[in-house]
Amino acid sequence: MTAVTTALPAPTARARHLAGTGALLRLALRRDRVMIPAWVLALGLTVATMGSSFEAVYDTAAQRAQLAASMNGNGSMRALYGPVFGDSIGGLVAWRMAGLGAVLAAVMSLLIVVRHTREEEETGRQELLSAAMVGRRAPLTAALLTALTANAGIAALIAGGLTASGQQAAGSLALGAAIGCTGLLFAGLAAIAAQLTESARPAKGLTGAVLGLAFALRAAGDAAGPEATSPLTWVSPIGWSENLRPYAGERWWIVLLFLAAAALAVSASYTLTARRDLGMSFLPARPGPARAPRSLSGPFGLAWRLQRTTLLGWALGFLCAGGIFGGIAEGASDLVGSNRQTREIVERMGGQQGLTDAFLATMTGMLGMVAAIYAAGAVLRLRGEETGERAEPVLAGAVSRLRWAAGHLALAYAGTAVILACGGLALGLAYGLSADDLGGGLGPVLAAALSQVPAVWTLTGLAVLVFGLLPKATGAVWALVGGCLALGWIGPSLKFPRWAMNLSPYSHLPKLPGADATAAPFVWLLALSALFALVGLAGLRRRDIG
Repeated sequence: MTAVTTALPAPTARARHLAGTGALLRLALRRDRVMIPAWVLALGLTVATMGSSFEAVYDTAAQRAQLAASMNGNGSMRALYGPVFGDSIGGLVAWRMAGLGAVLAAVMSLLIVVRHTREEEETGRQELLSAAMVGRRAPLTAALLTALTANAGIAALIAGGLTASGQQAAGSLALGAAIGCTGLLFAGLAAIAAQLTESARPAKGLTGAVLGLAFALRAAGDAAGPEATSPLTWVSPIGWSENLRPYAGERWWIVLLFLAAAALAVSASYTLTARRDLGMSFLPARPGPARAPRSLSGPFGLAWRLQRTTLLGWALGFLCAGGIFGGIAEGASDLVGSNRQTREIVERMGGQQGLTDAFLATMTGMLGMVAAIYAAGAVLRLRGEETGERAEPVLAGAVSRLRWAAGHLALAYAGTAVILACGGLALGLAYGLSADDLGGGLGPVLAAALSQVPAVWTLTGLAVLVFGLLPKATGAVWALVGGCLALGWIGPSLKFPRWAMNLSPYSHLPKLPGADATAAPFVWLLALSALFALVGLAGLRRRDIG
């Protein structure tokens, strides 16, 4: 009896390269089951519900037309938010969120892609996975599909939410597509950076630098004129996002431009990943000197070496932001105009003093809230060193846990004061020069910026507390920082109750410059920060490392 066997067709080369993509995609979505929904809901709902805020503040067509004319007539405001292409409610939402939403979607995408590509290789997990039936391109494909899922969710939520709230369907779809496509493009750029660099941190930094350059080019182009026709604007993907013009005669061909650029970036990343070994990169880290400098002889020197680039980047960013805000402060009255609701919002955010002082207090408050992001990241670098198994070799020597932590915490606390001083200095200089009163503007504004330090330090202490007592819950630190940002950013416009606003340490600070200040809130916040930090450090001494 003859046995008959049927030969199965050999898998194609493409199928071999993509083997295991589905399993890796499910794994990535499971690992990001908290992060991705948080990003999608936060960004999508913020954009989708912003129309009601504009309706409450600018309830007549004349007020909206006046706002559009004021924004388009001010180069600094165009640089910050972009030009206004339509004075409908939907047009104002697009003006306010097309650029900002695109930046946030890009940040989300680069975090997702780098997390599931270069981070996996750096920690050694990708090598274990590759020992199974996993194709060469499967990890990168799964990461890009995860980013695509997140951006599609944001686009769908924005389009559906705005349409449900009564805005034009075509414009709502265009705004969602503009933000989602920007995120998709930066997912491709992050995939390229993950092939070029040797570790996750430079990959994030490189993609973030490209994002910062794109924002700067868009800002420079929009500052040149109100029509967004500058070549600088068209070089930037963020400029493409606003030039899609939701609610103002949509330019649907720009979606094809986004897709073509994203396809080119993804193709380049696939080409690069096929030409390197696992764990290698095209830009390898430079070898250090044969002998370490004396500055690396202690834990503080090591912490400074690890965090100095981040601190420098934040300081430069605050200098730029302070200069922009200071340049438009003198024209705050013109920007607000005669709109009573807008004036009330600015006064709730910045105090009941003169409108210019209230505007400056609002800007220093925003700098303080953003500075908490730097402080949290500096503290949680300790957790990264711990989970990356780089803390144990340090602690194996004559270095105590407290000395090891003190180096990073010194940079978290002192760095906060440094970047706020940079922001306050630039804000005061720009305002003083525009108002022809440099001596009278610089000092009060710089003091107002530094007055935010106790509130930031309170959140820094909370980060130390969570790291010391609940190291596996350090993600909650970002929720705390984000909650304070949300309270300060949208709480005044939505008239949150006083008890809710008081949950943020920033609500307890005087609205400087211009308001009366007492020592009590500063002392209490500093004491609370010290208490949180001490409890967290006590927990660090008692728990296991790793």
